[in-house]
This record gives sequence, C-alpha cells and structure tokens, in this order.
Amino acid sequence: MRVDPPPLVIKRLGTVEYVPTLEAMRALTATRGADTADELWALEHPRVYTLGVRSDPRHLPRIANEITLVRCNRGGEITYHGPGQAIVYTLVDLARRTLKVGQFVRMLEQSVIDLLAPFGVVAERRSGAPGVYVADAKVAALGLRVSRGRAYHGIALNVDMDLSPFASIDPCGYPGLAVTQTRDLGVPGSAPELGERLASILARKLGNA
Repeated sequence: MRVDPPPLVIKRLGTVEYVPTLEAMRALTATRGADTADELWALEHPRVYTLGVRSDPRHLPRIANEITLVRCNRGGEITYHGPGQAIVYTLVDLARRTLKVGQFVRMLEQSVIDLLAPFGVVAERRSGAPGVYVADAKVAALGLRVSRGRAYHGIALNVDMDLSPFASIDPCGYPGLAVTQTRDLGVPGSAPELGERLASILARKLGNA
C-alpha cells in the first residue's frame, strides 16, 4: 500500500551563491530518510556558468569574461544562471512518489508551460532536448541529478535578466540556440514572483502525483 509522503515544503531563499547551494542539496539528499519532506527551493544565483557531468569543452565560453565556471553533477551541458532568473530546485523523492525520471521531467516542463499559458504565451517541450521553448528560443533550462531515487537540481526560467552571457556559450550544448525571457514575451512579474508561482504550480502537480 502506498504511504502518502509528508507535506511538501517550499523555501524562498532569495539570491544565494551557487556552490554552497549545491553542497546543501547534496547534503540533504545524502542524509534524508523515508520520512523526510520533499522541498522546493525558489531562488536566484549571482552570475555563474554551470557545467553538467557530460559537458563538452567545445561548448564552453568562447570569449573570456569574469563569470565563474562550476562543474556540477547534474545532467546536461553548460548553462548560465544570473540575477533575474527564477530557479526552482526540486529535492523530491521520486521513488516514494512512484515517479519515473521522465515523468518528472515532463512535470517540470509542463509547470512552466502552465505558468506562461494564461498570458497567451504558447510554450512547448522538445523531444530529446529537455527544457521549455517559445517558437525557436529557449525560455527555461532543466537539469537533474537522481541518487537512490531522490532528485535534486531543477529548472531555471529566464525572467528579466542580462541574456548576453548565453551568447558566449552553446546553451545546453546547442550551437546557435536562441534564448528568450518572460519579460520579452509580455509576461508580468519579477523573478521572485514567477519563481514562487512556478514552485506553487509544481507543488500542486506533485500533490496529484
């Protein structure tokens, strides 16, 4: 018989450095037990490039800049985080919720699609290229790590940010991939506001998982 998990917790962390946040996710995932509540962390990061476990050096910055590069243990290639981007990290016990990784990825993507839809923005997912796209531009990037059935990392939605650092890399490993943000799509709301809405949408979906 399936046992309901403890109530999910949404934490609003503001702007936090990437490396300590990564270490905190790893620590929670490594030490959590069967009764540990799932958590969604809504936050922003200062400027940083992050490289997934299979990042190809060909996709790294082509122009020298002062933005730090951090290799991490999520899936996917290189991406950029910075102020004005709404990030929701998903510390979720998929095994306890009987969710497969692919199902969870689609849930994350659908949460962004549902967030944008009321504003007349038609967003979509792409087979083999995780994330959310509007026309030919990526508005949200996704990367996960799953350890013993427990996921962390999550999804990053471009809201109102300086997009120029994306031009120095091949975002998510795709040369020439255009990126966009909700401000340019006519969606009102700051990164903290949209991050909270996104976390709430995902929380509701997990309540029905």
